[in-house]
Amino acid sequence: MALSVKLEVFEGPLDLLLSLIEKNKIDIYDIPIVEITAQYLDYIKHMETEDMNVMSEFLVMAATLIDIKCKMLLPPEVDEEGEEIDPRSELVEKLLEYKLYKYMSYELRDRQVDAATVLYRKKNLPKEVTQFVPPVNYEELIGDMNLSKLHELFKTIIRRQEDRIDPIRSQYGKIEKEEIDMDMKTLYVRAFAQTHRSFSFTKLLEKQKSRAELIVTFLIILEMMHDGEITIHQDELFDDIIITSNFYEEESV
Repeated sequence: MALSVKLEVFEGPLDLLLSLIEKNKIDIYDIPIVEITAQYLDYIKHMETEDMNVMSEFLVMAATLIDIKCKMLLPPEVDEEGEEIDPRSELVEKLLEYKLYKYMSYELRDRQVDAATVLYRKKNLPKEVTQFVPPVNYEELIGDMNLSKLHELFKTIIRRQEDRIDPIRSQYGKIEKEEIDMDMKTLYVRAFAQTHRSFSFTKLLEKQKSRAELIVTFLIILEMMHDGEITIHQDELFDDIIITSNFYEEESV
């Protein structure tokens, strides 16, 4: 007569290992790897599943156990601090983490079951109660604070604000960024050069209203000189620069 064996269904290899440890009442920090590996392999031999994905997970763990078993037969490895490295340490960490999540799932399941037996009643308070606002006792709120103390406190706050003001920079007002349209300024300078056959650089700059416009105009003059639209010359050192427009030559050609 054949002997029928009924196997428990485990959720994964870690669940099986944790069950074997608890069944044999083994210290999880000091797992007898030889005994646990033998029991684990014995379970795999009697597994009845056609799912290769599930079976492969159990086989990978079996190979891990055999690898740990082989390492424990060899001389122990030493880390940088000179302490022996336990080949089981990584497996123990995984088991502890799995055990933590497993028991957390049990706790959540129990709370879900308990929640089904709890009934909540909607808040049903009278309108007078919900709109009630407790009176404010101004004497208790102010305490020993009188008008004179409040005035002194106000002056102290004002002095702190005045101390934060820079006595030098505050006299110059607000600095605002000036926006200049480069295209419009270029058209203006070209039109000026076309209507004036020859003119001084100073005369052109005097028509600018700000330092930013002076800089932009100077850059445009350099660009026009590079493109051959104008020619500049200076008779003596420190004399005014004379700008001659070349637009007339282009028209005559």
